[in-house]
Amino acid sequence: MPMPSRVSDLAAFDLLLSVARLGSVGAAARAHDVSQPAASSRISTLEQLLGVPLLERSPRGSRLTEEGALVADWARTAIDAAIALDAGITSLRKTLESRLSVAASLTVAEYLVPHWLAAFHASAAKTSVALTTGNSDDVAAAVLAGTADLGFIEGPDVPDGLRSRTVARDTLTVIVSPGHPWARRRSGITTEELAAAPLVSREHGSGTRRYLERALRRTTDSVLAAPILELSSTTAIKSAVAEGVGPAVLSSLAVTGELADGRLVSVPVLGLDLTRVLRLVFPKARPLTGAAKELASIATRGGTRP
Repeated sequence: MPMPSRVSDLAAFDLLLSVARLGSVGAAARAHDVSQPAASSRISTLEQLLGVPLLERSPRGSRLTEEGALVADWARTAIDAAIALDAGITSLRKTLESRLSVAASLTVAEYLVPHWLAAFHASAAKTSVALTTGNSDDVAAAVLAGTADLGFIEGPDVPDGLRSRTVARDTLTVIVSPGHPWARRRSGITTEELAAAPLVSREHGSGTRRYLERALRRTTDSVLAAPILELSSTTAIKSAVAEGVGPAVLSSLAVTGELADGRLVSVPVLGLDLTRVLRLVFPKARPLTGAAKELASIATRGGTRP
């Protein structure tokens, strides 16, 4: 049952209680930070809605009529309940703001989020953060479902219902083992060769895989060959490539150490732009606030610093 319209303006009843407590409309107006004419008008409107006189007005001030005293007694319970409701909501918001749920695709989670969380902890030490990882599709689904306050994806698309901000730029790198024939191709390989090669690949839903597929279609209209192996872990992919299972395409952020010590070799691809953006995503219907807004700000400023 909806609240009856004649008692829906709790602020007017609260003003009436202040007149009873302070002894005048002017004093009540000052307590509520409104002008005296505005306070008088509001109580007059309340009298019209209720159909009973609430105040006796005189040059010496205003006092409640008998009817007004009854209405004030009844209203006090409702006002106290409203104050309790507001206090409960405030407490709930503080509880929610002390916890932050973040979802991130693997590359972002492993190589960028730790840096951002260290900076976040320095400014919000009392906020606990729960980080879950998955592919870009999983992250988007978690944010849309409300199980994550915000997410970080590496795919080329932003799903409907989400807003995004660029937090970093990244380059995909073709990697092979030192013994692979491509490791001796100093001039690089063609896009057709890359498309035709069975790769050690991420699973469907991976932003890296989807970006590579789109880059090849945009450049050569080529379609990737079926993967030789599908793995959901960046570490597992690097291990498989190092063992000679086949080439792979991973974020440059993920292979810096292995390229430096020679466990893996990067292979240039002629005429193929593999630069991409990494994005923060959050619901269109729910703006970022509190801890989520703070982490988003840190990530947006942080770029790809290690």
